[in-house]
Amino acid sequence: MPRFVTIHLAPGLSREEFAQTAPAVLEGRHAQFQQMFANVLEGFIVSVYEAADRAALEREFERLGFPFQEIHEIQVALTPDDLRRMVAGHGG
Repeated sequence: MPRFVTIHLAPGLSREEFAQTAPAVLEGRHAQFQQMFANVLEGFIVSVYEAADRAALEREFERLGFPFQEIHEIQVALTPDDLRRMVAGHGG
């Protein structure tokens, strides 16, 4: 299933608000939450979701009431070990 990275700008969002929305996020009707990174002081949130397509993810955000600024399908995901293998394979 395709994975997507999303960017949300939500200045003033508190940890309590995160906790209140957690059950709905975990329910995942149209897309499945994978991971989130946030700077709550700046209101900058990056999330990773799996969804059948971008439209399904957009439906999920609409259901949750989460505005988003960007959605991008992930084409490549690499771990540090993957990068080491890539460098070794190219004579680095």
